[in-house]
Amino acid sequence: MTATPPPLGPVRPSPLVEQAADRLRARIAEGAWPVGARLPGETTLAKELGVGRSTVREALRALAGAGMVRARQGAGVFVTALRPVEDWPARLRRAAVGDVYEVRTLVEVQAARLAAQRRTDEDVAAMRAALDGRRAAAGGPGDAFVDADVALHAAVVAAAHNPVLTDLFTQFAPALRQGLIDLLALVDVRRAEHDHGDAAHAELVEAVAAGDAERAGRVAHAELAAIQEKLAARRPGAATG
Repeated sequence: MTATPPPLGPVRPSPLVEQAADRLRARIAEGAWPVGARLPGETTLAKELGVGRSTVREALRALAGAGMVRARQGAGVFVTALRPVEDWPARLRRAAVGDVYEVRTLVEVQAARLAAQRRTDEDVAAMRAALDGRRAAAGGPGDAFVDADVALHAAVVAAAHNPVLTDLFTQFAPALRQGLIDLLALVDVRRAEHDHGDAAHAELVEAVAAGDAERAGRVAHAELAAIQEKLAARRPGAATG
């Protein structure tokens, strides 16, 4: 016997909800209700907007999803931000690559130190394989070389065995990749560095493999600082010599 499917449920008046959410969002952005303020009740908002309470309720849920308001049980709905809160990937996508690299340095230098203290034989094998992959990609297309470079750094971060650091690097990776591809389009880094930066990356792998946390952090910092210098030199208005 065929089971009866659940009812579809009523169609929501989404355009009306979106209009109500837009009006409330604009009023909050204008400062009508500052951060921490309690919004008027649903009945009052419904009357002012000329809609039903269910529409107001859905609009408030949309604002809560954007991080602008939060409901407190038995107390009401309170403003938590004057602008929608972007998620982390969205913020990274529009961030300046120089800013991303400053934070990347903080993450990877510490990750390199931890990797030197915590690496396993499997981690060392993975890093050396990634280094071989980077070497193999050095003479090929720019995007393939960038992918191989990012993969090597990802292997070092993974060897730190800190899931938060790993997640941070994973979030950074798309922005890092695009930044490096853009840099290659402006200056042939591989030609400017006769060994394609291989010596620095090999030293990083060997420092981690040897368990030398201080050297691993120092090498990682120097390598990332060199990239930041190249990025800074290509910024509009940068001095040229």
